[in-house]
Amino acid sequence: MNIGVLGGGQLARMMAQAGSSLGLNFMFLCPDSDACAAPYGEHLCAPYEDKHAQEHLAKWADVVTYEFENIPLSLVELLQQQIPLHPASSVLSLARDRLPEKLLFRTLGIPTAKFAPVDSLEMLINTLEDIALPAILKTRTQGYDGKGQALLRKESDLSAIWGEIGKVPCIVESMVEFRRELSIIAARNQKGDMVFYPVSENHHRDGILRLSISRQDDPMQVRAEAKIRSIMDNLSYVGVMTLELFQVGDQLFANELAPRVHNSGHWTIEAAETSQFENHLRAICGFPLGRTSSKQTTAMVNLIGSLPVEAEIRNIPDTSLHFYGKLKRPGRKVGHVTLTQSDGSPDEFNQRLAALLQLAGEAELSSKTFLNPTPLTQCS
Repeated sequence: MNIGVLGGGQLARMMAQAGSSLGLNFMFLCPDSDACAAPYGEHLCAPYEDKHAQEHLAKWADVVTYEFENIPLSLVELLQQQIPLHPASSVLSLARDRLPEKLLFRTLGIPTAKFAPVDSLEMLINTLEDIALPAILKTRTQGYDGKGQALLRKESDLSAIWGEIGKVPCIVESMVEFRRELSIIAARNQKGDMVFYPVSENHHRDGILRLSISRQDDPMQVRAEAKIRSIMDNLSYVGVMTLELFQVGDQLFANELAPRVHNSGHWTIEAAETSQFENHLRAICGFPLGRTSSKQTTAMVNLIGSLPVEAEIRNIPDTSLHFYGKLKRPGRKVGHVTLTQSDGSPDEFNQRLAALLQLAGEAELSSKTFLNPTPLTQCS
């Protein structure tokens, strides 16, 4: 079976790696000449708008998917008229714009931070009469890894920040005092069957995910599953979806959704019976979904900007390295390392994770204890 992928980055790369055991072939439409997925299939190195490349992909592929949201919506809509494409263009249209995304959460009764659309400086000033400072201003589109966001602290800064963010349509959100950042990943096939992964507890710095820890039997698992199920069923979704959440007291507030495989689920490659990448392919190809259970706590550490010395990482027991073959650049995800708890005590796991975080340049996180934290209160 031939799988067309819009994009050629690390998510497409890991998708293709997972697809090898399923006997799948891959073609990547990506304008980057150094696309790191290229060694795992045929690379159509052309702009997304290139008509010849679009036609070639549509004729070759049995089904098309995408690895990120910031591809031209018009391309997805065009391909969907010619060939099966999952997730649907309507999903991409919603997920790439923060306003309809938030409105969907509201329609489904899923709590969020207080928000409002702003299209001008005047609207921003008026909106802040209701949404008190400090608040967060976010562009409605083209936002990822902390881009397109600004913290609003003082009224005197509003004009300058509105200019810096580009004077484009935005939403403004109230600040949320959350206990934890979580994400839930699920897969849904064309029949409506669904599987869920254990929630991940996530830690960010400068808007970029630095660490994810899988949390088996988390007290928020059932609530997280209910929220993502309602979204996926509402959208008749096919594929893997990720829902990012804030735990506020004993509630879960939705932050945003990702219509694709997600960075916080990379640990599933080593620790789940079926990885998120394989289950995405199974869902869009019409194959039975794989089991998602995991019997061990696992941590995933992102490598941002540059790579540590490989030998130093391999000296840490139970680590699995994933280098993406991407050029080093500040703020760029160039790899990740997974740490599994195959044996040893929680203290040993924490020590290994601290050493790994130090090598990844995350000194502040390395001082924390992540395994066997203060027991969480069970929520009914």
